[in-house]
Amino acid sequence: MADAVGAAVLSGVAASPGLAVGPIALQQGQRIERRKVGRPDEERNVLSAALAAAAAQLTALGEAAHDDVAAEILEFQLALLDDEDLIGPILAAVSAGQPAHQAWVTAIDREIAEYEAADDEVFRARGTDLADLRDRVLRSMAPGLAPSVSVGQECAIYADEELTPSRFLEIDWSRYVGAAIKGGSAAGHVALLARARGTPLIVGLDGAFAALRDGALAVLDAEQGRLILEPSPDTLAQTRRRLSIRAAQAEATAWFLAEPAVTGDGQRVHVYVNVDDPALLDNLDPAHCDGIGLTRTEFLFHGRQLPDEEQQYQVYCRIIDWAAGRPVIVRTLDAGGDKPIAGLTVDGETNPFLGLRGLRLSLARPDVFRIQLCALARAAPRGRLKIMLPMVTEPRELEAVRSLLAEVVHDLQTAEVEATTAPLGMMVEVPAAALTAAAFAADFYSIGSNDLVQYVMAASRDNPDVAPLYDAGNPAVHELIGRVVEVARARGVEVSLCGDMASDTAHLPALLSLGLRRISVTPAQLGPVKAAIARWPQKH
Repeated sequence: MADAVGAAVLSGVAASPGLAVGPIALQQGQRIERRKVGRPDEERNVLSAALAAAAAQLTALGEAAHDDVAAEILEFQLALLDDEDLIGPILAAVSAGQPAHQAWVTAIDREIAEYEAADDEVFRARGTDLADLRDRVLRSMAPGLAPSVSVGQECAIYADEELTPSRFLEIDWSRYVGAAIKGGSAAGHVALLARARGTPLIVGLDGAFAALRDGALAVLDAEQGRLILEPSPDTLAQTRRRLSIRAAQAEATAWFLAEPAVTGDGQRVHVYVNVDDPALLDNLDPAHCDGIGLTRTEFLFHGRQLPDEEQQYQVYCRIIDWAAGRPVIVRTLDAGGDKPIAGLTVDGETNPFLGLRGLRLSLARPDVFRIQLCALARAAPRGRLKIMLPMVTEPRELEAVRSLLAEVVHDLQTAEVEATTAPLGMMVEVPAAALTAAAFAADFYSIGSNDLVQYVMAASRDNPDVAPLYDAGNPAVHELIGRVVEVARARGVEVSLCGDMASDTAHLPALLSLGLRRISVTPAQLGPVKAAIARWPQKH
C-alpha cells in the first residue's frame, strides 16, 4: 500500500493509541549462536552466574517499576529463577557435560511450548515472558552479544523484530515517540505496558518489517495501525495538523482539571481517580479530583514476601493523607484471573477468571485477608476511608467480611490500638450480583465495567479473536448498569463506575443517561472526562 506519491504504507495492529512523526531507529539485534564451552564445573559456574545476574537485573527493574502490570511480569520471571523444579535439572544436565547455553535453552523452550499450547489466553501470553527470561540469561552468559541500540536519534520511532516486557522497561522512552514491532500482540504484556505509559505502539508488521530502513522518516499512526515510510509533504502536513489539533484539545481540556465536573444543565458529577501505585500520586494534584474511587492493592503483593500489616498500613496512610479529606476507596486484594501472585493464587486452574479469585480467594486465605483488614481498620481513623470487595457473587460473602471486619476492629481496640470500622462496599462485576443488587446490604456499590462486560458478553478483554464481542456499549451491559443505579437510588446509597468504560468519553453520554453521577477514571483522563461531562446533554 502507498500514499498519494508512492510512499510505503505498512499495515500492523494498533496496540497502544497515538500519533507521531520521526526517523526509524532500527534495532540490530544479535542472536547468541556459539560461545566457548568449558569444563562441566566451569559451565555450571557460567550458568549460575548468568542466573544471578539476570535476577539482579530483574530486581532492579522491579524496584524502578511504577505499576502493577510491570511488577507482576517481573515477579513471574524472578519466581522462575527461584524454582528448584526448573533450575535443578538444568544444573544437573550441565554438571553431566551439556553446555550451559544448550541446557538452558532446551529446558526453557520446552516450558515455552507448554505455555503456548495452553487454551487460556493468559497462559499463552506467558510464553513471551519466558522467552524474555531465556534471552536475558543467554545475554548474561555472553554480554558482548547484547542487542545494540541506535544512538543519537532523539524523538525517533523504535523499531525491532520483537520487544520483550523487561526490554520495554529498560528503554528510555523519552528518546522515542513510539514503537513499531514485527511481531507481538495487542493483548500481550508489552502492549499493556505501552498503554499504561501512553507510548504509541504498532505490532504485527510481520513481513512488511523488512521494508524498514534505519533513519528513514516515518509517520507512526497507532490509531489506524499504519506506519507510513518516507511520507509525502501532503501526508506530513496532514499529520502535523492532526498533532496540532490534539495539542489544542489537550490544552482546552486542561482548564477543566481544577474545576468541579458539572453537566451542561448544571448537574454535579463526582469524578474520582484510579490508583494502581501510590507513586502516581506524586504528580497529581488532589484538588483535580473528588477523591480516589479505586485503589488497587495488588501492587503491594508483588514482592518475594507477602506484605505485613505495618507495610500495608503505612501505604494506606500515605494515600489517605494525599487525598486531604476526600474519600478514598481501597479495594481489597483482587488476585487471580490474569493477576497471579506467587505463593497465594492457585496454579493451573482450568479457567482462572471463573476460579478462586478476588474475594473468593481472600475468604479462602483468612490468614492473609485478616492482615489486610487490620491495616485498613487502623488506617480508617486517619480520613474518609472506604473498603471495597472485589468479585462479590452472593450476599453471604459480604456478610462474612462484615463479621470478620467487626472481629478485627474489636481485637485491635481490645489491644488498645486505634481502629474503626470503615464503610464496606462491593464491586458489581458478576452478572448475578448486578441482577440481585438489592439483596446485598452494601454501604455502597462500585460497578467494575471491565469484568462486568467480560462476563456479560462471555468474551475475554485480552483475546483479540473475540474482541468484537467485548462491547461495553451492548444493551445488555447498559441494562445491568441501569439496574444497579436504580437499586442504589432506592436504598439511598452511593453508586459509582470504574474501569475502562469510565475513562472512555464515548461511553459517558450513555452512563450519564443511566443516572450515574460518580465515576472513577485514570489520572490522564481527568481533563477529557470533565470536558465531556460539561458538554452533556448536547443541545439540538
